[in-house]
Amino acid sequence: MKNTKDIYNILYNKFGEAKCELDFSNNYELIVAVILSARCTDKRVNIITKDLFKKYPTIKDLAQAKIEELEKMIYSCGFYKNKAKNLIAMANDVVNNFNGVVPSEFEQLTSLAGVGRKTANVVMAVGFSKQAIAVDTHVFRVSNRLGIVKAKNPLDCELSLQKVVDKDKWAQFHHFLVLFGRYVCKSQNPNCKNCELCDYCEYVKSNIKN
Repeated sequence: MKNTKDIYNILYNKFGEAKCELDFSNNYELIVAVILSARCTDKRVNIITKDLFKKYPTIKDLAQAKIEELEKMIYSCGFYKNKAKNLIAMANDVVNNFNGVVPSEFEQLTSLAGVGRKTANVVMAVGFSKQAIAVDTHVFRVSNRLGIVKAKNPLDCELSLQKVVDKDKWAQFHHFLVLFGRYVCKSQNPNCKNCELCDYCEYVKSNIKN
């Protein structure tokens, strides 16, 4: 088993108190931004939501949105038709089933249209300061490359990380892996030569020749 405490401490020294890089001011804005972030950069999402939240300042406004107008606003984030449909359906679910308030529990969050495990875990961790591990492409790639887990899919990765990471560090560890994957351990051409985790990394041991 990898020494996740050492890895956590190294990443803490690198990133400090890491935070979500999406721009939001409440849990309505957070859940919208996370849904939009699927297969899209946080930078692009932040550009889109700046205008989106002006047009739809509350979840009730989004629930009443015309899908054609919403599609135009989120076009540049990719998969805009499916995302627009899910956003409006999600907003209606919150309005109709939770009195217009984004719920805080995992089962309630995943009952919303367009909200899977990753989105629910991000909202719990970021919006409600609960301990959860959201597995996106960065978390999946980095944790497997390091050898912390040997997971074949995001669910397996999430459950495996829960076993090897102290629960009080789940949310922060998620942020560390996201940032590390985004800026160092990239999908293409990872910066292994300047990586602080080389001594812990199975990918380096298997692929980098001295």
